[in-house]
Amino acid sequence: MEKIKFTDPDTQEVTEFFCLEQTQINNQNYLLVAEDEDGDSDAYILKETSSEGDETVYEMVEEDAELQAIGKVFAELLEDVDLEYKA
Repeated sequence: MEKIKFTDPDTQEVTEFFCLEQTQINNQNYLLVAEDEDGDSDAYILKETSSEGDETVYEMVEEDAELQAIGKVFAELLEDVDLEYKA
């Protein structure tokens, strides 16, 4: 499973995530990522904001309507995974 590094823009803290799934909606790329490869863990949805060469920039989706809509798409793609939304 592919691992990506995410740098928090506020704290510059780097976190590594496992990419569980990816999708494209209306020409916008999204990733479903988690800190653990297996088991129960928090998952996050990242949205691609720019791409240059080998470097792609993502930001966490935080708007509730977008989060729920994209979350439903990932739930359909990963039928064997239970997704719970936290506001």
